[in-house]
Amino acid sequence: MSLRHGLLGLLAEGPASGYDLARRFAEVLAPVWPAQHPKIYAELGRLTADGLVAVDSHGARGRKAYRITDEGLAEVRRWLTSVEVDHTMRLEPLLRSMFFWLMEPEALTRHLDAEARFYTAQAAAFRAYADRKDAGEFGTGPQTQSMRITIEGGIRVYEALAAWAEWAKDHPIQP
Repeated sequence: MSLRHGLLGLLAEGPASGYDLARRFAEVLAPVWPAQHPKIYAELGRLTADGLVAVDSHGARGRKAYRITDEGLAEVRRWLTSVEVDHTMRLEPLLRSMFFWLMEPEALTRHLDAEARFYTAQAAAFRAYADRKDAGEFGTGPQTQSMRITIEGGIRVYEALAAWAEWAKDHPIQP
């Protein structure tokens, strides 16, 4: 996913400032697709220049709210339906696992315990958010339904990574 299309998708929900967009990214996607403020503002400038978004309003301290244009909506829909999905996953924990053989056994066990705790906590945080969504706290519209699907993906990924860390502890590396 490109930041460009993520921003367009979020703006399809309604006008938002760069700050609002960063908060929305952080709300669900931060662990899997972080978006820093400077990159968001730079991309909003490019989207504006390309006619895919427009400034909707100006607020205090130079704050701008952006809205998606018809061209921007057509672009995000094209991306969703016509662009092949990039299935590349860059997971540093798996890259590191390639070199576990270089760690002392006690250090590896501590590392895997910490990884399992982290992933379990992340899954629990996503589960709590899902429970709030399921209770109707955020409404029941199509955006909420799509976000719920995203949250479930996060739950399942983190649960799988927690199970992987536990499995790895049960399979010590033999000299």
